[in-house]
Amino acid sequence: MRGMQKTMRAVLLKGHGGFDQLEWRDDVPVPQPGPGEVVIRVAAAGVNNTDINTRTAWYSRAVSEGTTAAAGAEGHRGASAADSGWTGDVLRFPRIQGADACGRIVAVGDGVDSRRLRERVLVEPVFRRPHAAGRYDAIYFGSECDGAFAEFARVPAAHAHRIDSRLSDTALASFPCAYSAAENMLNRLGIGARETVLITGASGGVGGAAVQLARGRGATVIAVAGAAKAALVHSLGAAQVFAREADLAAVLERESVDAVVDVVGGPGFGALLDVLKRGGRYAVAGAIGGPMVELDLRTVYLKDLRLQGCTVLDPEVFANLVGYIEREEIRPVVAAVHPLSGIVAAQQEFLAKQYAGKIVLLPAE
Repeated sequence: MRGMQKTMRAVLLKGHGGFDQLEWRDDVPVPQPGPGEVVIRVAAAGVNNTDINTRTAWYSRAVSEGTTAAAGAEGHRGASAADSGWTGDVLRFPRIQGADACGRIVAVGDGVDSRRLRERVLVEPVFRRPHAAGRYDAIYFGSECDGAFAEFARVPAAHAHRIDSRLSDTALASFPCAYSAAENMLNRLGIGARETVLITGASGGVGGAAVQLARGRGATVIAVAGAAKAALVHSLGAAQVFAREADLAAVLERESVDAVVDVVGGPGFGALLDVLKRGGRYAVAGAIGGPMVELDLRTVYLKDLRLQGCTVLDPEVFANLVGYIEREEIRPVVAAVHPLSGIVAAQQEFLAKQYAGKIVLLPAE
C-alpha cells in the first residue's frame, strides 16, 4: 500500500452504552489486506438498526423490549456483555461499526488479482468462513470485525462485489444490508408470482426493500407502515397499506395471505400468523417492536405453518441483488445524508423514526 496514508478518520465504538460510546478519531491506523482480502476506500456507509442494537447491547438475552429512542440514546441497563453480539458471543472493543459500504478497492492482499484495484464495489455484509463438515462461521461486517464507519475498510475479496451502476455512492450505500436481508427472506420463502405477501415495517430500510423485491417477483404486496408514510410505500409497489396500529384480523380476510415478511415482531406477532393461509410461510429478520412474542403452538401445527429465521445470506442472494441494481430493477430510497463525524445526529434521526428509507454517512465530509 505504498503511497497511501497511514492513518484515517473513523468512529470507534468503545463499549456498550449511549452516544458517549461513539468516539470520532482522525488517528486510526489504516487496515492492511491479508491473504484473500482487499482494502476499500469507503465512499458512503448506511445506518442500520444493528449499529444501534450492538451499541446498546440489545442482542443480550437480558433485553426484552424493542428498539426505542430512549434505550438507543442511553443503552440497555442491566444487559449482559457476555452475549451482546449477533452470534451470542462477547464483542471486542474498540470496534468500527457499519454494515453497509460502497467504495473502491485501493489495495489487494496475496492471492487477489491486482486488476481489481480501483474497482467500484458493494460489500456483502455477512462473511462466511468455511470450516469442517461443510459448516461455516458467520462474521458480521461492523460487529465481529471492523466495518464501514471509517475512510477505509478491510474485507474478504469474495465479499467485495463489483458494481457497474450510474447511481451515486450515497444511493448505492443504501442497498447492501437492507436489500440483502429482504431478498434473503423472500428467497427462503420461495415467493413467486400471484402470491400475496404481507410485509411489516414497510417504510423502513428492510421493509421498503422487501416491498420492491416482492413486487418484482410478481407478488401482490400488503404492507404495514406508519400512516404518514403510506404514499411512499404505495409508490414502492404495495397494493394496500395499513397503519401499524391496524387490527389485521379485522381489515384482512382470515387466512388470506400466502407469506409474511416480518421485521417488527412484538405484540402484533400473533395476528400475522392468524392471517396466514394454511400451509403459509413466515420469515423474520428483525424485532424492532420487541423480541418477546406470544405464540400459540396450535396455530403453527394445526395450520401447517413454516416459520423461518433469516440472518446469514444464502450464497446467491447478494449476487442477485447486484444484478437487480445494475439492471435498474429496484430503486434506492435515501432519507438523509450526514457526514461520518455527525454519526450521533444521524442515529438520533434514525431513532426518531420520522423518515422513510435509509440514512447514509459520508466518511470524506
